[in-house]
Amino acid sequence: MDFGIHVPVFDIDGGTTAIPPELARVGTAAEQAGATWLSFMDHFFQIEPTGLPAEANMLEGYTTLGYLAAHTSTVSLGLLVTGVTYRHPGLLAKIVTTLDVLSGGRAVLGIGAAWFEREHHGLGVPYPPLAERFERLEEALQICNQMWDPDNNGPYTGAHYRLAETLCNPQPINRPKVMIGGSGERKTLRLVARYGDACNLFASSPDDVVHKLDVLRRHCDDAGRDYDAIRKTVLANNPRPTPQTRDEFVTQMADYARLGIDTAIATPTTGAPAAWIDGMAPAVKQLAELG
Repeated sequence: MDFGIHVPVFDIDGGTTAIPPELARVGTAAEQAGATWLSFMDHFFQIEPTGLPAEANMLEGYTTLGYLAAHTSTVSLGLLVTGVTYRHPGLLAKIVTTLDVLSGGRAVLGIGAAWFEREHHGLGVPYPPLAERFERLEEALQICNQMWDPDNNGPYTGAHYRLAETLCNPQPINRPKVMIGGSGERKTLRLVARYGDACNLFASSPDDVVHKLDVLRRHCDDAGRDYDAIRKTVLANNPRPTPQTRDEFVTQMADYARLGIDTAIATPTTGAPAAWIDGMAPAVKQLAELG
């Protein structure tokens, strides 16, 4: 099992001027620990599940990943996850392509249907009903696929998006893998089966996750998709691990490894995330031994 790191908090010890050097240290610490994944949130405002108010610090996600691209060399870089409402899909594909080129082929597109209504209204971003957001999500996935097809620069016409040209040069160094966030059984996991290279589930309990994986397998069967080709990841926040509880974390993740989960993603929520990663580093080898 691989180890991934997801950093949701930007209230860094030392204040705003301390954010850039600390994030650079995060990149170094992640790679030295052996992590294979490094992500940030894609939000305009901070979200309540972190325990912080909306007014807490929040950086723009892709700008932050671009900065980390210059301070890392091996770890995959993505957002967990981009709301489909945040950027026009053609622009999103171009942004992720740019990240891939500048990182030497390490970009991942994490994407979902969006949910945080307050930030949309706060910044004046349209927030359509849920059904429409899922329709837009599927069209966005189709648009990204077309823009990353060097042999298809033609138009795209959907119910919500219309592109006269899907020109995207340069093309990515490595076609970005698509991680679809969420565990909705009727829509989200169906989209994973049709368009995703990876899914991200909550590590709520092994019983919950095995059920979600069974649903995903059925969607794959319906779509004629190889279930084993989809990478399975979990966000390990139940409870959120710390360096002091890393042995318990590894024991907990063993149950998920037996279910076929490929990557456990953990979240530092302290003001010194690089030190947190250093403290978790011994768990990386232990996870790798789980298979």
